[in-house]
Amino acid sequence: MPKSISLPNTIYEDLQAVTEELAAMAKKPISTSMAIYLLTAVYRAHVSETCARDAFRQKLAASDIMSPEEFEKEYDVTSPEKRSENRVNAGRKKK
Repeated sequence: MPKSISLPNTIYEDLQAVTEELAAMAKKPISTSMAIYLLTAVYRAHVSETCARDAFRQKLAASDIMSPEEFEKEYDVTSPEKRSENRVNAGRKKK
């Protein structure tokens, strides 16, 4: 039985854009579910390589990742351009 998930609008819009790109590459229809499946398959293929997995793990560990609550708030209410502007301004304030 299919499960539903709730995505912030900006994430959903990005997923739709990726779905369209995949459909253009495949030259055949790709559904949103198919796009998610393909994206997870690419992720799994990438991290199946030991060096890639270790590099990815190190990059994640060193990243300043938002909490899930911060992420939901940030991505649900602002456009991608506004988020980029906020990050640049936040970086300037910290220095």
